[in-house]
Amino acid sequence: MNENEISSIVFDAGMKIHRKLGVGLYENVYEECLAYELKERKIDC
Repeated sequence: MNENEISSIVFDAGMKIHRKLGVGLYENVYEECLAYELKERKIDC
C-alpha cells in the first residue's frame, strides 16, 4: 500500500467521524474513533 492510498483511507475515516460526531468534543474522543476506524480498515496505528 503506498502513501497516497494510506492518506486517502485516513482522510475518508476522518471525514466519516466528522460527519457523525460533528465538532465540540475532546480531542481524545476523535482520536479513539479514528483508531477504531483505521483498525476496521486494516490499518495499524
